Amino acid sequence: MEKGDVMRAILLLLLALSAPFAGSAVAQTDYPTKPIRMIVGFPPGGGNDIMARLLSAKMQDAWGQAVVVDNRPGANSNIAIEFVAKAPADGYTLLFNAAGMVINPAMYASFPVDVLRDFEPISQVGTFPFVLAIHASVPAQSVKELIAYAKSRPGKLNYSAGAAAFQLATELFKQQAGIDVRHIPYKGSVQAINAVLANDTQLTFVDSLPLIPHFKSGRLRGLAVTSPKRFPALPDIPTMMEAGMPDYAITGWAGVFAPAGTPKPIVAKLNQEVVRIVHTPDFRERLLALGTEPVGGSSEELATIMRVQLARWKAIAAAANIKAQ
Repeated sequence: MEKGDVMRAILLLLLALSAPFAGSAVAQTDYPTKPIRMIVGFPPGGGNDIMARLLSAKMQDAWGQAVVVDNRPGANSNIAIEFVAKAPADGYTLLFNAAGMVINPAMYASFPVDVLRDFEPISQVGTFPFVLAIHASVPAQSVKELIAYAKSRPGKLNYSAGAAAFQLATELFKQQAGIDVRHIPYKGSVQAINAVLANDTQLTFVDSLPLIPHFKSGRLRGLAVTSPKRFPALPDIPTMMEAGMPDYAITGWAGVFAPAGTPKPIVAKLNQEVVRIVHTPDFRERLLALGTEPVGGSSEELATIMRVQLARWKAIAAAANIKAQ
């Protein structure tokens, strides 16, 4: 074989070997080329579901590809977490989830995935407090009065929790207040609130959005928010610290995640788009109306939040011997 023929053969071989990588790079650059599923671990109607639908609609408008919210409730969102962790790492199955991502592993003796290893954090979307709400028939106008009422009826009151985060919030309240209130689990915030509305449970900690209409109607009463500062959407409701619980502060958050191994260009494109949407004026207004402070931010920032908070909740759960049921 002549020298020119050898060189042509080598060139053809190199082109053949590089073709799959070139195709992969083009696919990542063109992403998305088909519909995306946004998995939510709670039933429709709760705060996470509503935020996920708002974000998905904006992504769909921007990219011209369907972004479909897929509700997979159960086990405090663990079903959804495990489903996405095991999904193909191609950017077409995403998870919209809250602080339960780091609270659940702290509370379950056996957790199906390693959230720090098995996910690519995309971006935090927003932060929000939980709200302590009670049935209107409970004769308490403040946290101190609720504690006194519960102490006079040990084991007689029930609380509903639609996620591990809300269970942990209530169990910490019980620990610090020294009260005995029985836990009744539900699949999501709407179901937990409905239980209080029916007086099947007398109190709950939950995100503010689904509660506001019931505060306005007088069927439920808000006693405190869990954030360190008062919440603009509920300015008349004191913080837990103002209400006499000086060591009590919890802030919830929601964010977007992809399976570990998702190509970096796709992670970067998702992050860029989520951050862009979060900072648009109309989306910010919608989040604020939902009782959520817009955040946005880098993948690395969300990864750091997850590491720090997972360690914190593991320590709290171990010290208080709190376990999810």
